[in-house]
Amino acid sequence: MTLLPEAKIDALVARMEEIDARLGAPLDRDTLVRLSRERAELDPIYEAILTLRAAQRERAGLEALLADPEMRDMAYDEAAELDRRIEELGDQVRKLLLPKDAADEKSAILEIRAGTGGSEAALFAGDLFRMYQRYADLHGWKVEVLSESEGEAGGYKEIIAEVRGRGVFARLKFESGVHRVQRVPLTEASGRIHTSAATVAVLPEAEDVDIEIKPEEIRIDTTRASSAGGQHANTTDSGIRILHIPTGTIVIAVSRSQHQNRVQAMQMLRTRLYDLERQKADQERAAARKGQVGSGDRSERIRTYNFPQGRVTDHRINLTLYNLDKVLAGDALDEVIEALITEHQASLLAAEMA
Repeated sequence: MTLLPEAKIDALVARMEEIDARLGAPLDRDTLVRLSRERAELDPIYEAILTLRAAQRERAGLEALLADPEMRDMAYDEAAELDRRIEELGDQVRKLLLPKDAADEKSAILEIRAGTGGSEAALFAGDLFRMYQRYADLHGWKVEVLSESEGEAGGYKEIIAEVRGRGVFARLKFESGVHRVQRVPLTEASGRIHTSAATVAVLPEAEDVDIEIKPEEIRIDTTRASSAGGQHANTTDSGIRILHIPTGTIVIAVSRSQHQNRVQAMQMLRTRLYDLERQKADQERAAARKGQVGSGDRSERIRTYNFPQGRVTDHRINLTLYNLDKVLAGDALDEVIEALITEHQASLLAAEMA
């Protein structure tokens, strides 16, 4: 069994005991909230450590019996079971001790854009959005469309949505990249398989405290609201376009309410700027992150959905599932995401051991 970082574990236990002692005394509201939040974050790993140490004490108590020739056989099976349990608990503690992504608990902005493939790519972008929408429903998350541009034959040239809920980014962050589809379009008379693509970007939603935007750094313009097919069209200049001058970042929000557009556009801008800061920090840590699942580059082809074979393949971890319908329905998407998370944790563990 790989040795655990006992010094780190001891420090965590000591911090938890310190927090409990302070929570037992009178505190001002801000300190109470801060310590309660920290305790809630530490509690899962703290409980896992206590369970592990209890099992280790129980196992140590069997050593005398194992050394006794008359009692050895009786204690052997119990010791073997405890060894197995200690190994499992040790793995659990190691995973819980891994560095946390500060954005994991955040909501996210989901951006899907049709790539190569014309109308078929737009239809596929629509399929992907519905997959994530159903997946969000299964997890109790809320989805709100912020902007959309419909394809001529259906689907979306582009759709941007907010996915609100706890831990959204932790589960969706590996979806960023190029998704490829192989299928026979309904308009294809010869039955020839076409390959199309759509890009997905998942950005952790920034809060006001994450990014400070100074008034002099932005330029806000109004635009005339419109969309494909005339849907949601508006004859007034209610759309909002915001330019962040230092970075050149542009966001646009278009709906019937200019006030709502302004709020949504500012939220989208904060999220884009927060993502830029994260990417900058990621690049600075690139050497340490080498070997992590996926490069995070959104031009990277990450997954193929093959309709003739009913197959979904995630190229980053060489995972192939033959339940395409269930994945696109959102029901089996967790099978892919859980495998990606497991691979990611294994990479982090290897880096920690190195």
